[in-house]
Amino acid sequence: MDSFKGIRFKKETAIRFQTFSRTYFKSHTEAMATMLDFFFYNEISPKEKLGPTGRTIEAKLLKRINAVIAIMRDVEKTQTKPTVAMIQSLFETEQPNNKPLILEKKYAEEKKEIRFFEIESTRLTTKGRAKR
Repeated sequence: MDSFKGIRFKKETAIRFQTFSRTYFKSHTEAMATMLDFFFYNEISPKEKLGPTGRTIEAKLLKRINAVIAIMRDVEKTQTKPTVAMIQSLFETEQPNNKPLILEKKYAEEKKEIRFFEIESTRLTTKGRAKR
């Protein structure tokens, strides 16, 4: 059987350790051995900060996303909408007036006078000319 050795801790620290140990491990010895192995194998000190936590990373990402959204809205207001309006104004045309393209056709359509009359009845005279 293994022998035990007593270590003195402050009461608050001992209670915290016992609560942690009971939550994750079968015994206090196993909890302490696992914590010591973790620091030894990863070559880190328990006093070091491991970097930003998930909350701080999330907060930074949300700030950057909000900045990107603001940039996109600004681009939409200053560039996209005015450009779309200009392009639409180019493509919107008024209905063209129905004007004939060639002036001669218009003149010929308006002036419908008959140049030659058909003779209704023709009588031949003795000289071979038609009389009216």
